[in-house]
Amino acid sequence: MSDMTSPAVQLAKAGPEYGVGVYREITQWAATTPGWMQTAGDVGTELGILVFVALFVVQWWRARGRDDRSMALALLAPVAVAAVYVLSEITKVWLHEERPCRAIPDVRTIAECPASGDWAFPSNHSVIAAASAATFLITWRLVAAFALPLAVLVALSRVYVGVHYLHDVAAGALLGVLLAPLLLLIMRVPGTAAVTRLRQHRPLTAALGTAPPSEPRFVAEEAHASASNR
Repeated sequence: MSDMTSPAVQLAKAGPEYGVGVYREITQWAATTPGWMQTAGDVGTELGILVFVALFVVQWWRARGRDDRSMALALLAPVAVAAVYVLSEITKVWLHEERPCRAIPDVRTIAECPASGDWAFPSNHSVIAAASAATFLITWRLVAAFALPLAVLVALSRVYVGVHYLHDVAAGALLGVLLAPLLLLIMRVPGTAAVTRLRQHRPLTAALGTAPPSEPRFVAEEAHASASNR
């Protein structure tokens, strides 16, 4: 079997070689922060993901009274995030980068170190947060202004609480930002067509809502023709 020398594998192995110093500095600083800040970091690193889930639910509810494209995007955005998460998990299992809190001796972490076999690279939390925020840039830009800083906080919190190297969260964020919007745009057209068909079935109205009536084109065309003939 040939040695795994791909850039991805080399980056995953960079933790013990390059990331130890930065990781130690961050965790040592984190240990000196106030107790309330440590609690906020420990709780917030998980709570941030739940906030994104809640935003997706609100987006779906909001889309029930909007056009077919809006509903399709609202439904497909979490699908795109889930797809990127699966890819991240496959990558973690393939690369087998040990958690820094397990690989580096004599470190004090805020969060409990995950069990052995729960690999580090890339950070799934960063993937989910970044992917979610990136899809909001397409589906709901007003919320994206809040979601993007939240994604950054979630990613950095994973290093602050001691369960990831900095490059773990950077790679996860990059993976989420690049792939989730791409998948969403690829699925947009067939997804919109599917919602158009499904909304014709009354039993699905409660979940999918109905599109608002569109203004007939001939009204605008007649107005334009009338003005042109004057």
